[in-house]
Amino acid sequence: MPIIKGRNAARSVMESVISRKAAMPIFCTASHWNTEAILLAAKKFCDKYQIESIPLSVAMTFNYRYMPQAQRVTHTKIAKLGFLSCMEHLHVLCDTPDSPYARIQVLPHLDHANPESDKWALTEGSEYLASAMFDAQTYPPEENLNLTRQYVDTYGKKLLVEGILEELPVASMHVKSGTVIDDYPEKAENYVRHTGVDFLVADLGTEQQSSGSSCHYLQTRAAEVTRRLGKPMLVLHGTSSLSPNEMGNLPHDGVVRVNMWTKIAREAGQYAASNLFRRAPEIYANDFEAAESNRYLFDSIDKASDMMLEVLEKLNYIAFATTK
Repeated sequence: MPIIKGRNAARSVMESVISRKAAMPIFCTASHWNTEAILLAAKKFCDKYQIESIPLSVAMTFNYRYMPQAQRVTHTKIAKLGFLSCMEHLHVLCDTPDSPYARIQVLPHLDHANPESDKWALTEGSEYLASAMFDAQTYPPEENLNLTRQYVDTYGKKLLVEGILEELPVASMHVKSGTVIDDYPEKAENYVRHTGVDFLVADLGTEQQSSGSSCHYLQTRAAEVTRRLGKPMLVLHGTSSLSPNEMGNLPHDGVVRVNMWTKIAREAGQYAASNLFRRAPEIYANDFEAAESNRYLFDSIDKASDMMLEVLEKLNYIAFATTK
């Protein structure tokens, strides 16, 4: 199935996800093998539940200061090359008729795109995308509103746009105050009304790149923001902060898109490394199959895809098997 790009096609897919009371996973990638792990997870899910196809988002940051994923794709560390390389790789895997991934609906997404440092990706790169997160969170509030509104006015006819109201905490980068701002729902409503974004990346108490669960998910805030907005349109970052039950409740709280990468990449790498250590005797005995790099990468792909399959189940993608 061709890659899904453009506003109208992407909106139709999102409406299908929301109507099933599910939340779309936005699985990020910083490598060709991570991209294939995402597609493999979708294929495993379809095979397990005998579903013809499911939609999901494959995402990438560009020069995001906390995790520039496009820079990590190639040894050059040039974000544009990494972005284009992953987009072409995605097309080969999904648009080749005899590919095992040809039935997966993939919506490419640009994540955490700053209006200055990621200008190319937000403008010329938009032709490759179904959606983009316009990230002006570090700008003064009024400038954030104006910049986001301008981007929506210019590119909102081409793709779906996520906006972000305030700066989100990142593990080891910010200190969470623990303070819950009482007027957050009102501020969120004002932000969406003035910017015209399709989705709001909301601060719901989670922490990006978290390795534990020390954060407290603000379910009441999510429900109240959704009520004020009049429809489900929230995006969650920092998903590894959640318990399995909290993740399962996200669609009911108005969260329709769920962003994740760090936990999956970390644990898949740890799994592959443990297998590598177990192969040490064969590696030092010059066994080529034990030493060759793709053995480590395939272990990582297998583990990551299994973790992402579980995420699909938690986000109620089983609804694709029971409803039309």
